Amino acid sequence: MRFSPQNKKANHSRKKSRSFGEKFNLYTGEKLQWWQVVFRLAGAMIPAILPWIMLCSGYGFGVSILSYFGHFSIFTDNKVIQNIIVSLNIVLSLLLAFRTNTAHDRFWEGRKLWGAQVNVVRNLVRGIWVYIEERNWKDKNIKEAAMRLVVAFTIAMKLHLRRDPMNEELVPFMSSSQYEQILQVNHAPLEISLWLSEYLQNQYEREQLNVFQLNTLHQDVDEMIDILGGCERILKTPVPLIYTMTLKILLLIYFLLLPWELVAGLNLWTSLVVGFISFVLLGINEIGAEIEEPFGHDPNDLPLDFICNTIKRNTDDLITFSPLQGKYKENFDRTA
Repeated sequence: MRFSPQNKKANHSRKKSRSFGEKFNLYTGEKLQWWQVVFRLAGAMIPAILPWIMLCSGYGFGVSILSYFGHFSIFTDNKVIQNIIVSLNIVLSLLLAFRTNTAHDRFWEGRKLWGAQVNVVRNLVRGIWVYIEERNWKDKNIKEAAMRLVVAFTIAMKLHLRRDPMNEELVPFMSSSQYEQILQVNHAPLEISLWLSEYLQNQYEREQLNVFQLNTLHQDVDEMIDILGGCERILKTPVPLIYTMTLKILLLIYFLLLPWELVAGLNLWTSLVVGFISFVLLGINEIGAEIEEPFGHDPNDLPLDFICNTIKRNTDDLITFSPLQGKYKENFDRTA
């Protein structure tokens, strides 16, 4: 079978899209090689578990030394420990799987909410740009300021979910007086949504917006508030602490007993095997801890900066399309 240049190009594109680095680029906007991605993601997890891995490995080495000199042989020949280890293997497998699935559900729900935020913002700024009548250049400038407030809402939402203070990142999207006011309020995204609602109501009172258009735009603002509330629910409802505490206690018991079960067959290799097993189990547990709060700054969290930059670019592109200057007519004339 012969392949045309187009087919070869398409196959190359599909292979490239399946590469680790390309997937990371689509997800975060950063262009890295696959090994850089691995170091970036693993670097956020390994430092948290490395001390515990070394502790478990050192404990395993101590057990192997004691066994070598014949101490505590009652533990190495005890069938009870073997039965406990088998039971803990089953229990820990179920608990770790449940924790990882729960954390992934929270992560995925957060991503869906931010995906919905992108769509709502696009609809809102498009509606403001098209629906609201411009009678002069002042109206156009105020309209652009309102559209930038929509971007400011998204950035303020990101900072709010990260528990960061409002900062200079908001300055390009609002006036100096608005920025000073934002620094003083307790809930910046809610304050910005109030400004947007006031702007829409003012345009309706000036008869630059009809009641149906007003309701449509208000629904978009309401939906942004709903999305913010959904993200706050994830942020303020952690995985129950009793579940996390129970899992840690069971892991501790498991690692205390595991070397005594392995040392009879592995001798001085017990330390390495225990270290590897602790890396696997603690790594899975740490992955769950990393992604259960998806709004932070860690490499494994949602790429909120990339999403906010996407919204900003979309809004800037829309502003260049000016109904007041009649560019929409020119666009249709070109296609005629």
